Amino acid sequence: MLQMPFYDPNKSYEDNYDQGPFGAFVEGEILEQTGEPKEDFLGQKVFTPFGIPAGPLINAKFCKAAFEKGFDICVYKTVRSSVFPCHPFPNILAVKLEGDLTSEKAKTKLIADNNYSEPLSITNSFGVPSKKPNVWQEDVKKAFFSAGAGQVLVLSFMGTVREGQTAEEFVADYALAAKLSKETGAKVLEANLSCPNIGNEGLVCYNLEMTEKVCEAIRKEIGDTPLVLKVGYYTSDEDLKKLVEIAGKYANAIAAINTISAEVVNQEGKQALPGNNRLRSGVCGAGIKWAGLDMVKRLRKVTGYRVQGTVKIIGVGGVTKPEDYFEYRQAGADAVMSATGAMWNPYLAKEIKEKI
Repeated sequence: MLQMPFYDPNKSYEDNYDQGPFGAFVEGEILEQTGEPKEDFLGQKVFTPFGIPAGPLINAKFCKAAFEKGFDICVYKTVRSSVFPCHPFPNILAVKLEGDLTSEKAKTKLIADNNYSEPLSITNSFGVPSKKPNVWQEDVKKAFFSAGAGQVLVLSFMGTVREGQTAEEFVADYALAAKLSKETGAKVLEANLSCPNIGNEGLVCYNLEMTEKVCEAIRKEIGDTPLVLKVGYYTSDEDLKKLVEIAGKYANAIAAINTISAEVVNQEGKQALPGNNRLRSGVCGAGIKWAGLDMVKRLRKVTGYRVQGTVKIIGVGGVTKPEDYFEYRQAGADAVMSATGAMWNPYLAKEIKEKI
């Protein structure tokens, strides 16, 4: 049963930032964990390799609430090297979808509204907003200290595309964001490569030449700090192999997937999300589980062959119930994360732990 989401889609991003989180995420019980954490997550011991990916945990208050509910790996939303505004409200809508959001369905128009029901799929369109670096750096430090025993905070960051920017400047901005992120003391960092790439409308992760340049620059800035690469869904096995080779050189884990892009309209067939360049937006939730699982299986095959399993796999996409977590683990995921499922069920981590 869907509960009140901890990020309220009926409020603006700023209102959520200032007033949230909401619902049982903050009003309910705090999950007490005992014993010694034994699962390894990139050098950090955790009770359960399960958590919330970059996106819904928009500040330290959200991270603290997530840790208290037993989500042992929490990713602080993606930050930038400078201020960046949020897309206009609304930023989240329910997508009316039967079954999986296959590649063919993603080419059609999807209807979205504010009536949320199971199986839940949503579209989210924020534009990756970011506060000033000095603001988010201090807030990340608060989030870091809110982690309990057997828990770890991951900080996600990205470079920013700017008008007239050169490829070298884009890479340098990723490196600067990495430098600023490392200064917070976060023990694990995540490079969000599932965001727009300079010079085209694709994602950074799909431009493998750019991906390698970005990863090399990041590694030079962060030293031996564990690094996760956040990517989208790859249709090409050859591209996936190349991604794993890059990760083998510069990173420690791959988190897949983010969302699947689709055209989202309202009941009248008009653009559902207001503003420029928002006709298409990312869809997540139950409808993309197939893609997340598929990526984990293919990554497991490639990582086991190419780099002897040294690149860890974080499975993301469509985890809305405990059974989904175990399905991802069976498929080969070293860790699993849930955004949509966790947003509407604050007890998802507890329910998973009770079945282990």
